[in-house]
Order: sequence, then C-alpha cells, then structure tokens
Amino acid sequence: MTDLAPKNGAPLLSVDGLSVDYRLKGTSLPAISDVSFELKAGEAVALVGESGSGKTTTAMAIAGLLPPNAAVSAGAVRYRGERLPIEDDAAMRPHRWSETSVVFQGAMNALNPVHRVVRQIAEPCMLKLGLSRDKARAKAMELLELVGIPGDRGAAYPHELSGGMRQRVMIAMALSCNPSIVIGDEPTTALDVITQAQILKLLGELRVRLNLGLILITHDLSVVAEACNRVMIMYAGRIVEEGSVADIFAAPRHPYTQLLIASIADPASGNRAIQSIPGDPPNLQTRPSGCAFHPRCPSVMDICAAAIPDFERTERGCVACHLHSHVQPLAKVSAHARRY
Repeated sequence: MTDLAPKNGAPLLSVDGLSVDYRLKGTSLPAISDVSFELKAGEAVALVGESGSGKTTTAMAIAGLLPPNAAVSAGAVRYRGERLPIEDDAAMRPHRWSETSVVFQGAMNALNPVHRVVRQIAEPCMLKLGLSRDKARAKAMELLELVGIPGDRGAAYPHELSGGMRQRVMIAMALSCNPSIVIGDEPTTALDVITQAQILKLLGELRVRLNLGLILITHDLSVVAEACNRVMIMYAGRIVEEGSVADIFAAPRHPYTQLLIASIADPASGNRAIQSIPGDPPNLQTRPSGCAFHPRCPSVMDICAAAIPDFERTERGCVACHLHSHVQPLAKVSAHARRY
C-alpha cells in the first residue's frame, strides 16, 4: 500500500457544498443539495437514509460515476486538498480505483459472468498499475487471500461462488490498485445476516490494517454500529444530522434519526415495540417546502414548512432541525396535522 497520510494537514477527502441535479423529461431536478463532510485516513463514515435519500448519488458523484442524465450543479470534492475533476469522465479515469474505489451492491450483477474472478481482479492491475499479466495474476491471488478466499478459487466463475464469496471478490477488486478511499454502496444488502456480519467485520479489519478511509452507504442504522466511527443521516438529498456512532444512538437530535433508530429491533430490551415511520419519502418531483421531513414529522411546527433549517453544530455533532435552531419557532402543531 502507498502512504495514505493526507498532505499539508488536509483531510483525506473533503466534500464541500456538493449538489447534483437529474434531468428528467426536460426538467432539472435536485437529487442532492449542499452535501458537505470530511473523511480522514483510517476513518469509517456511514451515509444512512431511506431509499431515495441521495446516498448513492453522493457516492457516485464522489467517484465521478454519475449516470448521463445527472450533473454536478455546485460544490467540489477534494482528495488530499486537490480538487477532483468529478464533472469530467475522462479526467476522472486516472483517479478511479487508484485513489477512490467502489464496492457495488449485488456482486452477481457487478461481476462479469463469463470471466474467471482472478482475471477480473488482475485486469485493473494491468491497466492502472502497468503490471504484466503474470504479476497481475499473482497480485490478484494475494488479494483473494487477503479477503479470506483461497487463491486457487480465483479460477472459479462468479456463479460458482457463494454470495458472500462474490462480495469478497468485489472487495478484492476494489483494493487492486491500492486506493486510499473505499466506498461500500450497500455491500451487504443481498446477504444473509451471518454473511453480512462477516463482510462488515472484513471491511473493518481491512480499514484498520490498510489505513483506508471508508464510506459505507446503507439504509439500516444497525449495520453501522460496529463498522463505523461517524454517521451522517440523509433525507431528501440533504444531510440532516451528523455525529459519532455513540452519540447518534445515545441521543439522536433530528426526529427522522429518532424514528430510524426506533424502527430497529433491540434484543437488549425485549419489550420495545418496533415503530414504523409514517408516510413515504418524497421523490424529486414532490419535494416539500421548508424542511422536507415536515409532512412526516411528529414534532412539526409552522416554521418547518416555511424555511429550510440551518445545519448547526451542537454539543453532540450537527443537526438541521428547527427544534434545535436559534430561530424562534412559530408554533407547535399536531403530529397528525400534516400529511401527504
């Protein structure tokens, strides 16, 4: 591995005011707005939220892998203080996999079904690192061993491996060009709970061993409790709360975070009923005014529909909610007064 320490005191990764729009039927619609965070070497940060909250769009924008109908409308992404050309596909190619790599969800769809897995891991080593075929295959075998797969299993095709082994192959491929940052885009979604725990443990061990910066994308807060240092809660394309894993679980501030945690089964307290979040997440064409969560919020106030709350720092992380704002709330209304 290369030296992953950021230079000149800059964070390993810095996302500053990132906004992305999608072009749909001739209309430009915001998918994420003003997303900002930093990632240090050896740190694991989770992006958590329901489907459609903007998690994957944020990750794909960072890696310069947005679909053709999406465009960065504002903001910047910096790697070790240097701005990445995320708007330019060709200019981003030298940075992908060498600096930032992605472990995609659904390894069976991400892997090529007609090539042996050792070839698929070796190929980026030849293209990016300039290794000969033999050296690239040797490195691929080492990577398979690193992620817990016997090297001789590299001769297998993807369909000959279990779901957990295929996901390990994806992790090996993501590490093939010695990146500093690995993005896990819901890498455990299609796995059973035992295999899910094994993959999360593997990612955590590799992060520490290789001093990687890890961004883990998930809709499930329970999977980040052991794997991450910090959590960022996203809703309707914005980060609404950020803090350490311990603080978020112990004292969530945003009503959305509170409801997400309440929707998780807690084995330690056998009598706690699991709660669901009322309503549905907004889509790009029906984004509510003000705080986008206000139609579903049990603590909604008049100001919530009128103004987007600032992202303010508290004694425990940051939160964007009028309940914790310096702005004087207008009035409290019934939890059932606003619905879609």
